[in-house]
Amino acid sequence: MYEGVHAHPDGEATVARLAATAGDYGYDGVVVRNHGDAQADYDPAAIADACGVDVVAGIEIRTDDAGRASGLLGNYRSKRDVVCVHGGDLNRFAVEQPAVDVLAHPMADGDVNHVLAKAAADNGVHVEFNVGRVLRADGGARVRAIQGLRKLRELVKQYDVPFVVSADARSHLQLRAPRELYAVGEVVGFDRETVEAGLAAWGDIAARNRQRRAETFIEPGVRIDDHEADP
Repeated sequence: MYEGVHAHPDGEATVARLAATAGDYGYDGVVVRNHGDAQADYDPAAIADACGVDVVAGIEIRTDDAGRASGLLGNYRSKRDVVCVHGGDLNRFAVEQPAVDVLAHPMADGDVNHVLAKAAADNGVHVEFNVGRVLRADGGARVRAIQGLRKLRELVKQYDVPFVVSADARSHLQLRAPRELYAVGEVVGFDRETVEAGLAAWGDIAARNRQRRAETFIEPGVRIDDHEADP
């Protein structure tokens, strides 16, 4: 299971601190999904060796202009193992782009309807069940967050949309163990297996993209083995 996090300067904790805490909580890895204008300076391999968890280099594209988003997507697709798009104004753009891995927190500043859900399913774009506001907000904001996640859950189920689950931590103090996310999932209407699948999906995305970026990769289903590369 993996968790998607925002590290300093996008968050309050370093990548190393987040990775170490995630390991203590039983996660296999973290996806560093800093926004493009607040990227972290870190060595994924060194931190992984020190903390014993996989550190995935990701990014969350954030802009209100679809044309700029398209350019950023083209730039980062070959440089990051997980490419997310900040939800809200770009919900429609994101679900229509097969190059996008995750539409992040689509219900926080926007909405998802059946048209967008179907497009996400068709293009293999994962939508995020972001439970951060459920964990950290209260009163009306928390109620609205739960309502939004329940609506998204129904659309995901109806159209078989791929998805990820995250607490969207911006510090090691905001990380939550999987068992705590299972409890939050019950509030929204998810069973434990669904939450586990959403946490595991981050790692699945990273593994797939790492394979595609490998030097031996040509296209899905076609690889060059070492002996085949020799003359």
